[in-house]
Amino acid sequence: MTNYADATTLNEPPRGHARIVYLGPASPHWEVYGDYGDQNMLEEFRARTLARLILLPRNDPQFRRNQERVNKDAERERISIEWELGYANASEAPAATPAATPGE
Repeated sequence: MTNYADATTLNEPPRGHARIVYLGPASPHWEVYGDYGDQNMLEEFRARTLARLILLPRNDPQFRRNQERVNKDAERERISIEWELGYANASEAPAATPAATPGE
């Protein structure tokens, strides 16, 4: 038996848009702004997002796990999101550090 509800959800336009902004190293670290869409839906999404992120700086390992949870929540609610992590350019973004080789 095929579940057609999942296929139709992927083709529907977003119901709203939110920007998730990193405020800096001092707590609170995050703010969520709803750009368009149903304000009640965006306020509920904001509350869930802040519950996951409010005490986490962007370089905390738990942040990456919670960022994925926020992304899945937004996808489920059909909210397009934009992350503003405060990096001026891509070269500042943290990358996986390669293991040091002997002789370096």
